[in-house]
Amino acid sequence: APGRSGMDESKPLKVRLTFSVILVGVSLLFTAVVTDHWAVLSPKVEEYNATCEAAHFGLWRLCIKRIFMQEKGPKEKGCGPISLPGEHNCSYFKHFTPGESSEIFEVTTQKEYSISAAAIAIFSVGFAIIGTICVLLSFGKKRDYLLKPASMFYTFAGLCIIISVEVMRQSVKRMIDSEETVWIEYSYSWSFACACASFVLLFICGIALLLIALPRFPQNPWETCMDAEPEH
Repeated sequence: APGRSGMDESKPLKVRLTFSVILVGVSLLFTAVVTDHWAVLSPKVEEYNATCEAAHFGLWRLCIKRIFMQEKGPKEKGCGPISLPGEHNCSYFKHFTPGESSEIFEVTTQKEYSISAAAIAIFSVGFAIIGTICVLLSFGKKRDYLLKPASMFYTFAGLCIIISVEVMRQSVKRMIDSEETVWIEYSYSWSFACACASFVLLFICGIALLLIALPRFPQNPWETCMDAEPEH
């Protein structure tokens, strides 16, 4: 049928367009995993014309910034904003590199949150890489069947990163509520936003890729009969 061949011709274009959006999602995923701006924490500032320590961290490292606070801002209760100039010191979490000190994560539950978020994010990256390999291989002749597993891998990657985001959110909430830490103010930063955006793109485009890869249902009863005819 003429309509059918038109659909088949548009399929590679749809796959390439969806794949290009997926690559944006994968790039955001990698950016979120390797950067240290998931959350920003600051303690209460008691006195001004003095230095205070604000922190920002990611899945692997904690960065402390010593900021000189001259006067209280209209909205500021804590130390910061983190964009102010100051001495910057980053260190990997103690549980990833034995010997490094990071008192903020010495509490057992906090350590478990951090390890869980990092591990789930690694699974997400793994799924994204396998999905990309499958799509690239599917561009070869008669390899369209690889699009279905690729779509599932991207969907799993999206689900894993949003679980990692939720674990990190719970981790921050626990730190703020805990009396063992000095942090009272918190905000989520651009790495956190990258992770959320990558979830949206990977999850939606993963499902879209699956719908593109599925065979089209016949619109007319006689299309099924035509498919059943032997090819000459």
